[in-house]
Amino acid sequence: MTQTLSRRKFLKAGGALLALPFLPSIAGAKSQAVVKPAKRLIFMYAPNGLVRRCFFPGEENGPIPEFIGGFNADKIKDKKRIRNEPGIYPLELTQTMQPLAPHQRDISLVTGLDRPFKNGTDVHAQGASCYLTSYSPQQASEKGLQYPLGRTLDHVIGDAVGKSTIFKTLELSCNGFRAGKESPHFDNISWYDAQSVAPSIKDPRKLYDRLFMSDRFRRHLTDVTDLMLADSKALAGKLGRDDRETMTEFMASIREIELRIQRLEKVLSNANVKVPTGEILPRGEYIAVMTELMLVAMQMGMTNVCTFMLGPERWEAPMLYEGVFAKPVVHHSMTHEQKGDGYKGVQKIDQFHMQQYANLIARMKTIKEPDGSSMLDNSIVTYGAGLGDGATHQFFDLPLIVSGRAQGQLKQGRFIKCKSGTLNSNMWLTLAQLMGLEINQYADSSGIISEMMS
Repeated sequence: MTQTLSRRKFLKAGGALLALPFLPSIAGAKSQAVVKPAKRLIFMYAPNGLVRRCFFPGEENGPIPEFIGGFNADKIKDKKRIRNEPGIYPLELTQTMQPLAPHQRDISLVTGLDRPFKNGTDVHAQGASCYLTSYSPQQASEKGLQYPLGRTLDHVIGDAVGKSTIFKTLELSCNGFRAGKESPHFDNISWYDAQSVAPSIKDPRKLYDRLFMSDRFRRHLTDVTDLMLADSKALAGKLGRDDRETMTEFMASIREIELRIQRLEKVLSNANVKVPTGEILPRGEYIAVMTELMLVAMQMGMTNVCTFMLGPERWEAPMLYEGVFAKPVVHHSMTHEQKGDGYKGVQKIDQFHMQQYANLIARMKTIKEPDGSSMLDNSIVTYGAGLGDGATHQFFDLPLIVSGRAQGQLKQGRFIKCKSGTLNSNMWLTLAQLMGLEINQYADSSGIISEMMS
């Protein structure tokens, strides 16, 4: 496709070339071909596991699991496990999954996946840092690694599909704490290699600046939105009605991001503490602005692969889940206080996190691509955790939801029960192939999950 666009097709900021949404009315008279949208991949990660019996279909009335803490998660292997009857079943939404009701045809639930585990090291650290590696303990030992840790899947895929983007991958985390309370293994699911973490961006302002600003640019403009609005006004006379609506929506999303960041910064500046810390940030608002920044970066073609942590593993510190609890609570400690009705509070956090995933899906449906499809149609968006159950620290039966169509390659609206003990690296290999990688092995994988594919 040949386009006759001026420099206004692109806006320079932060040393990067930012593409506006595709606008057919200024693409040139010869432009009749449709630009094929990029395929995107997002890993959304929930910390501290889930209340299993409120998430897994058929387990709602099951017994509350006993807590097994410390380094003894592998002892659960000696206990009776619930075994899957492999197959494809109708998707029925459990209590925790209720926020996904409007998107039931756009998602699939997958169960029966296990990840590697090495006894003697912290289960939460492994849950996060090894989530996207899936090395077997034997493979890790051969490489002299402490954990089953290595280069994570997002970077393996980013290396292959990110050659034309500014950022091969984008790593985000909604952990607003300024001071580290745990090692990086608890707070990052993305790693360049076993020794080098790909540190997540946690501050919305820093993420905004990284995407849209540079030091030189900031000396001349206090708000990158001013430049974008100026260029958009110059384009307005050349745009058709549909393109004007697209541009208006796009600019509104940029402006709304700026306003949201300002609101969050005001919350911090008014906090009655010497050094404002992120625990007082309302979780929903914080996650929403980080989500919107991620999607704008994808819409602009800056990246096609993202990891998104909803929060850190373990991390004994209070966080404010607005609309759920009246005051900040400590998620991790709650997961180990599930006796009686204690599990109900944890389940509220699970449902809160599920709502954030539902919001992401809903937003991606509204973003239109050059060919008329939605961003969700062209994406794979997973929601999962590195622990199958927060109370027991189990590293098997990991919860996983997959949404998006991957440009027609994924079937949705189903409940896929894999054989219990299926390696989660099989899922990662499947996603890598869906993203276009020609590989037949990833970490300790033994094959793909063909039931996922159309």
